[in-house]
Amino acid sequence: MNQGRGSGLAAVSSALLAMSRHLEVRDVLKTIVASARELLDAQYAALGVPDDHGGFAQFVVDGVSDEQWKAIGPLPRQHGILAAMLHEARPERLADVRKDPRFEGWPSAHPEMSDFLGLPIRDGDEIIGALFLANKNCSKPEGTCGFDRQDEELLALLAQHAAIALTNARLYERSRELTIAEERSRLAHELHDAVSQKLFSLRLTAQAAAALVDRDPSRAKGELQQVAVLAAEAADELRAAVVELRPAALDEDGLVATLRTHVQVLDRAHGARVSFDGRGVRALPAAQEEALLRVAQEALHNALRHSGADAVDVALHRSGTGAVLRVMDNGRGFDPRTVRRAGRHLGLVSMRDRADGVGGTLTVESAPGKGTTIEMEVPGG
Repeated sequence: MNQGRGSGLAAVSSALLAMSRHLEVRDVLKTIVASARELLDAQYAALGVPDDHGGFAQFVVDGVSDEQWKAIGPLPRQHGILAAMLHEARPERLADVRKDPRFEGWPSAHPEMSDFLGLPIRDGDEIIGALFLANKNCSKPEGTCGFDRQDEELLALLAQHAAIALTNARLYERSRELTIAEERSRLAHELHDAVSQKLFSLRLTAQAAAALVDRDPSRAKGELQQVAVLAAEAADELRAAVVELRPAALDEDGLVATLRTHVQVLDRAHGARVSFDGRGVRALPAAQEEALLRVAQEALHNALRHSGADAVDVALHRSGTGAVLRVMDNGRGFDPRTVRRAGRHLGLVSMRDRADGVGGTLTVESAPGKGTTIEMEVPGG
């Protein structure tokens, strides 16, 4: 290998180590694509993970700006060269992808690509992705491919390790989902048993007090005092369960990573585009991080279920020693003057309570036909 071409052992080692550091699937995909583009000195790189419906469950690019990517439009389908890599399972090295008979064109905003190198990512006999690069940064005669056999071998090596990294990331996510589900099931049973017993005692004591009100007021008073004690104990049980239901991912990954993953799941599950931008946020006290996450979840639920929005943007930025969360949708909006009537329906009361509970503030901006912005700011710890 030629060190001058950026494909030496040190560069390969760095790329493989970078892939092994990430456990989230999306982060692994981004690292694979960025590493491939850097190692092979290409202008563009992309990786697609197929779904079961002729499209891609995930498609990650490198070398294309966010603005360009938005302008290109929906994710590509499995056709043309992409289909060949997924179905024929062999490398594709082309002097000009546009002149290949399988080429079916691309959207008007798509960047122009010429020489092309692509190959499938395999996990045993299963093809779990397609990795490709375009426009090698080198001088090349017209009609020739800048990518050579050495590039193909290097990309094949990268793809083998990418398959391992991607499989491990998927296993980690599934394992964590199972752990969270099991933990929630355990807590639900404990909550049901503890609170049910308290409520049963509460009901019996209240019935006894009602029966004694007329014939023995002093005993009735004692029973009512016991009702108050039992009610307080039931409330304590509920509060303890809510504290224990703090998302496991929040403890493991922190607020930014947890919120990013939540947004990615919603983006895949809903027709609306859901995006996340998190910058410069330091770790906050546990209560503040949980409050921010819960408010974000409530605001996202409202936007995706009730507002009719086709785009929802979530931003979490540093503000002094604290943080600001902003959830913006382009849905139908509402008149803030009716917030007293709409508040409970939209969960605004609980969101305000969460903000107040950690010393933060919550503001709501909306107007009919103008979308809604919910902003929560919390101080540092």
